[in-house]
Order: sequence, then C-alpha cells, then structure tokens
Amino acid sequence: MRPLTRSPGPLVGRREETGSIDELIADARESRGGVLVLRGEAGIGKSALLDHARQAASGFRVLHASGSRFESELPYAALHQLCRPLCVPSPGQLADLAPQHQEILRVAFGLAGGPPDFFHVGLAALELLSAAARERPLLCVVDDIQWADAASSKALTFIARRISAEPVALVFASRRSGAASQLDELPGLDIDRLGDSDARALLSAKIRGALDDQVRERIMAEARGNPLALLQLPGADGFALPDTSSAPTRIERGFQERLAELQPDARLLLTIASADPTGDPDLLWPAARRLAIDLAATSAAVTATGLAEFATRVRFCHPLARSAVYLAANAAQRRTAHRVLAEVTDPVVAPDRQAWHRARASTGPREDVATELERSASRARSRGGVVAAAAFMERAAELSLAPGKRIERTLAAVAAHLDAGTPDPAATLVSTVENTPLDEHQQARVDLLRGRIAFVRRDEADGTRFMIRAGQRLATIDPDRSRECFLDALEMSLLVGRSGDALDTVLAAASAAAPATPRPPDIIDALNLLTTQGHQAAAPLLRGALRGTDTPLWTGHPALAIIVSAELWDTYTHATIIEWLVKTGRASGSPLVLRLGLAQEATRAACTGDLGRAAAAIAEEEAIADAIGAPRVNYPRLHLAAMRGRREEAAELFAKVAATTSPHSDGQPLVDLDWATAVLNNALADYPAALTAARRAAAYDGIGLSGMALPELVEAAVRRGKTAEAAVALEALTRRTQAAATPVGLGIAAYARGLVTGAEDHYREALEHLRDTPLLPYRGRAHLLYGEWLRREGRRKDSREQLRAAHQLFSGAGLEAFAGRAADELRATGEKTGSPSGDAYDQLTMQEVHIARLVATGATSNEVAARLFLSPRTVEAHLRNIFRKLGITSRRQLKNQPHLRADQAS
Repeated sequence: MRPLTRSPGPLVGRREETGSIDELIADARESRGGVLVLRGEAGIGKSALLDHARQAASGFRVLHASGSRFESELPYAALHQLCRPLCVPSPGQLADLAPQHQEILRVAFGLAGGPPDFFHVGLAALELLSAAARERPLLCVVDDIQWADAASSKALTFIARRISAEPVALVFASRRSGAASQLDELPGLDIDRLGDSDARALLSAKIRGALDDQVRERIMAEARGNPLALLQLPGADGFALPDTSSAPTRIERGFQERLAELQPDARLLLTIASADPTGDPDLLWPAARRLAIDLAATSAAVTATGLAEFATRVRFCHPLARSAVYLAANAAQRRTAHRVLAEVTDPVVAPDRQAWHRARASTGPREDVATELERSASRARSRGGVVAAAAFMERAAELSLAPGKRIERTLAAVAAHLDAGTPDPAATLVSTVENTPLDEHQQARVDLLRGRIAFVRRDEADGTRFMIRAGQRLATIDPDRSRECFLDALEMSLLVGRSGDALDTVLAAASAAAPATPRPPDIIDALNLLTTQGHQAAAPLLRGALRGTDTPLWTGHPALAIIVSAELWDTYTHATIIEWLVKTGRASGSPLVLRLGLAQEATRAACTGDLGRAAAAIAEEEAIADAIGAPRVNYPRLHLAAMRGRREEAAELFAKVAATTSPHSDGQPLVDLDWATAVLNNALADYPAALTAARRAAAYDGIGLSGMALPELVEAAVRRGKTAEAAVALEALTRRTQAAATPVGLGIAAYARGLVTGAEDHYREALEHLRDTPLLPYRGRAHLLYGEWLRREGRRKDSREQLRAAHQLFSGAGLEAFAGRAADELRATGEKTGSPSGDAYDQLTMQEVHIARLVATGATSNEVAARLFLSPRTVEAHLRNIFRKLGITSRRQLKNQPHLRADQAS
C-alpha cells in the first residue's frame, strides 16, 4: 500500500517559508492575528507547508477548507466548508453570535431563506471565528483558494484584513495566476522551485537504496525542482521522455497511471469521490451503493494506490490527484457520478448542490432541471452569490427546450454576469441571442445589457449608444420605459464620471423619440431647456423635476438628482437626498446606495466645515468598499483634503488620484480633482496653481461641480491680475446663482463680485446671504475676503474684526490653510496671533475618528464593530490607541472632546 504523500521530516529548502509560518502562529498565540498566502505552481510544496502550519499550531483549533474548480459555481461553498465544524451539531457556536449574524450565515450557507445581506457575510463569519477563538487560538487552512467560489474568496479576504487583534491565523495556498485577485493585496510568499542541491537532498530522502545516476538525472530534469514531481515520479511504473509540458501535467499523468491498477468499480468509486467536493462519506457511500459497488473491496484497493483515503472525510493525496481522476473519467462516467450524487443529496438541506449535480448529469434539454437551476439562481442571488446565479442561469438556458425560456434565461444570465463584474462572459452570452427572433422588448433588453457591458468596460460612448437605442426601440410601444432608458444612460454616465458628452447626445435622442401625446414635463425636458435656453429658463422646471409630483427624482436616479441639486446650489435638498440615501441603504442592505450616501455625506460635511463627520463617513464608506471588494470612492477624500489644507498630505492624495484616473477622461473625476486643487491652492495663497486648476474645472461642459469652480477661478484670476478673465467667470457664476436664487449661491457670487468690483456693498451682501447657511468655510471666506479688502483700503481696525471672525471659524473647524491665511492677514494689521497648536484630535486616523465619534454617542463596541465591519476586539484595540492619543482614559471623556460632540456624530 502506498501511503498518502507527505514530505519526509523537515521540509527541504523551505527554511524561510516555515519560519514565516512559525512567526504567524506565534503572533496568533498572542492575539496578533494575521494571514499568509502561499503562492506557487501546482506541486511546488504549498500543501506540505500547510501541513507544517498544522503541526506548528499545537494547542490551536484547526479548520480546513479547499477550493475546487468543479464547485466554484456554488456561493459560499468554501466558507461553509471552513465554518461547518463550528455550526454542528446545530447550532454549534452560531448560538454565540448576534441573532442577525446567525441568520446571515444561515442564509449564506443555504440553511435558511431570507433577504440578501451579502456584504455582511464576511462580518458574520469574522464574528463566528472570533467566538471560536475565545476558547483557544484558531488556525484556518484553505488549500487551492484560487478555485474557491467568488463569494467565499471575498469573505475570506475581508476576514483576513480584520483579524489583527484576534488569536486567529489564516494560511491560504494559491496557484499563481495572471489574473488580478483580492488575494494579491494580502501578505504572501512566492514558493519557488527547489535548487539543484535541495532537489537532490529531497530525492535522496525519498529513495531508499542506490539510484542509478542516469535515472536520477532523468528525474531531476523532468521534475525541474518541483517537490511533488520529485516525490511522485520515482514511484511511477516508467518514465516518459522529457517534453515541454509542465511538471504538474506530468504529475497528473502519473496519478492517472495509478488508475490502471484498479478494477472498473474502484475507478468509478474514485470518480464519484472526485465529483463531490465536500468529501462527505455520508454522500459517497450511499451513492456507491446505488451503483452496486462493493465498498469493502473497492475502498481497500483505492487506498492501496495512495490516491485517496476514506476516513471521517474523503481526502485525496493532492488536489492534482482529484482533478486527474475526474478528468480521466469519460463523459458518461462523470454524468453517472453526478446522477447518483444528486439522488443521495438532501433536497431540503442542500437544494442547490442537488441541482448542480443534476445539471452536470444531464445530456440534453431538461425543463425540470432548468427550472430547479432557476430556483437555485434565485437563492444564490439572495445570498449574494451573483457568480453562482450567473452560472446557474447559464446552465438553465442550455437545458431549456422552449426558445422563449432559453432567451429569457440567457438574458438573466447576462445580467447576473454583469452584477458579478464579469463582462466578458456576459458579452459572449448576449451574442448567442442576438441572431434569434426577438420582439422589440427583448431587443431593447439586449441593447440595455450591451450598454451595461460597455460601461463596465469603460467604453462610455458605446454604453450610451446602446442605451439610447433601447429607448428609441420602446418610444412608441412603451413611452414610459423609453424615458427610463434615456435616464439610465445619463445615470450610468454620471456614475462613471462622463456626463458631459453623454448629456447632449442623450437629450437629442430623447427629444427625437418623444411621443406626440402630451405629458407632464420631466427631468429630461428640464435638462433640455437648460442646455438650450440656460439656467434662468430651466431652474423652475429643474426644481420641479428634482422634487417630483409623486416621487422625488432621487428615489430612482440618485446620482442624477445629486448633480441637479448641485447645479441649483440647493444645499438643503442635497442634505435631504443624503439622508434618504443613507437611511435607504442601511434599511435595504444595498452597498451601492449606502456608499453613495456616505460619500455624499462626507462631501457635504467637508463643505460645511465638519471635518470629523467627513472623516467618519469616509471611513465607513471605505469599510463597506473593503467588505464587498470594491475600490474606494475618491472624491470625498479630495474634498476633505482640500478643506483641511495640509499641502503635503493633500499633494500625495491628489497625485495618487491623478495616477488612477484615465488621462482620456474628461468627466467628473477630473473636475473633482481640479476643483479640490483650486480650493487648496487658493487657501494657501498659491494663486498661479489655483488659477491653472480652476480653469480646467470650469471648462468642463457638464453639469454639477464645474459651477462651484467658478468662484475659485474668480479669486485666483483677480489675485493674478487677470481681471478680464475674472469678469467672464463672474458673469457665468452670476447667471447660475441668480437663477437658483439660494442664499448659498447668492452669497458666494456676492463675494466673488466684490473681488472683481472692489465694492464694499458686495462683501456685506455676501455676509448677509451666508450668515444662516451651513457652509462654514464659505462664510469664513466671505469674512476673510472682506477683511483683506478692508486692510488694503487702510481700514485696519475694521479689517481686524472680519479677519478675527474668519480665523475663529477656520481654526475652530480645523481648516488649517485658510486659518493660516487669515492669521497672516491679522499679523499684517499688527495683531498677534498665537502659533497653531497641534490638536491631539488631528493624530487620529479616519477610522479612529469614526470610532471615537460613535463611542461618544454611547455606542457599544459591538455596535461600532457592526457599523465598521470590524470585530469587537479590534474596536477595543482602536479605542486604546484613541485614549492614548487624546490623553484620556475612559469612554465618558470622549463626549467632552472637541469635534466629538454627540450632536455631531452620524
């Protein structure tokens, strides 16, 4: 009998790798959790290093999981495999979790139905592992994680980033891949091939007795430093001539050669085992009995080959052995294996797995199987398994007999692929129905999907074109849906930051496609009026469309509503939109809606001078983005940096954002960057830099923030002596703000007018308009500009009053550059100002700011943990850092800290 492959004794040539693992385990013993991703080709020794981790973790509880390329379609399959020992016997340590987290995991693992809450799965699993680690440290080992389903990979990556304060060690093994992965961001080691001396040492340890020199050299040449090849090739019955194939392929052939020793029933038993990734003997044995396989004889024969062992869990000697067995079986044998596994799988406990096996067992159209796959897709989507939903729907379409159902299921699969962020298979699928007979509604759906694919691929021109075509198709048969298509085109353009070009194109197409039947004017009509007749004519219609007659615009198209509110200088409606977004996002569990709300909350907070709230909202948005594996939103960080006014800190951020923004982009991302650059440099009195940036921002022909760039352009141009340019910018600003007629717009335009005209009444008018508005930085600027003008007029006493007011507003809010500019002006009047004192509050990170503000309102560690997707233990660690930085010792003292008042926390 050949035993399962194990590396003999210490791992040859892996001192650095084992040292890193030992260090990880030692840190976890001291509640300094961490993760290590072992990356390398198949057979390079990753599994042996995982075994070393298990041996090093004495006294730890060890949890195992393994990804499977045959099970990558099932959502949370790998995570469930890892956590299953903690959930049985039911409820296991699930009972230690908060009720909502218990339910989230039950839904994720397919044990219960319920509403989707997929971006909290990682947090719930983190809490489960943390609860288990309270008894003793925990080691989680995941082999072949590159084959784990996408939902599990996201959850495990999320957990890996948040265990620094837990007695938990994670060790993942992954094959190298050219594709980018979230795992790439985690600490890892590249496992290389062994050098000649280490390879010879390993081979000598494996082979007992003398080995012919020519045979040794043949093995060395063929293994090429791959440890598994060195261990496996000497046991093969013969050696193939050296070829250009990789060592893993040769090893798989070696595993398949062992199958030749087995009788057909034994090979079939192995095929069934390879088709069931769970390794559950309670499935394997009943499945084998259905095929009348002699279990005693066949299992003994299989064990003798060393390919697999049958114990409390069916385990192959190596993941390559499992795939080699599965691929060695012919199609009929694989279908047979899946058929019997489907028959013995409990349809109540594991309906999706049963449907998956039934689908793989099918050879032609099967409407009953297709219908069950459709149900599985729905369940997968409800658990956040959009990748699985796409796979289920795609297979359901293949098994559909009726053309109509095949088309509907194909289009549903395309939509699921897009939700999963995989546009390439979506494009391939949608092309399969384009040449089939489609009605106009289906053609419109295809166009909309084509549009979404294009937007995901950053081909905004094609995205707009396809969505417009969908609207045109529906113009006569479904006018309401047609208008929605045009609005969808605008919304998508806004979300990817390209509203400028799209606006004119969409409006022209919508006008041409508008039905002759009279209807109330809508947002498209308002925007059309704006582009043709200007702000004065369009403002009333824009306000009406924004607030709506029955439902406000933001309930269906929030990004468009935000831009329109900015165009109207309507800070109060903007605040209402933010409140709706955050409330709706929290209630519905929609990360997209909540992230948009938090990003806008941060922007508004920065523009009102509440930098603590801005930092808190940014921290929460970043936590959610991290939880779902999405990139963070940049623009609120730009706005905060501009208002805070720290040159070096802002310059570093601005450079990073510029480097990640397409040089061909002409949309909102660059406007945000240029606006922030102009604000920062005006605050620092670096007017040449401010003028350059403000010109770029104001030149943007879209709607939204470009209007806010005009006052920056006026100020910078005046300071640089460009009076004609300043006058042109002022005229454009005046048209916009007079049409909007809001105190904020009128006040900002008034102080800009004062800069151009030098008339004192304009500065006084600015202060009057801005007095009761929430935009503290702009109130402060009105005082600052008025004070500067008074000093230059020789009215020092009067100027000091205005400059003191400006300095008090800026310094109290932490707007350092503006405060410094006000202080310089005060000193120029002969009044001394104290040196800016470093506030301990400024030492806090954004995440620490958010934690401190929440705790100051009375939130518990568990409540803060849920809000920021952290473990309670991590929250406590952050609190210790916060106390140390602020020089306090208790939660109660946080309530009395500047910037942390309970009435400011969100």
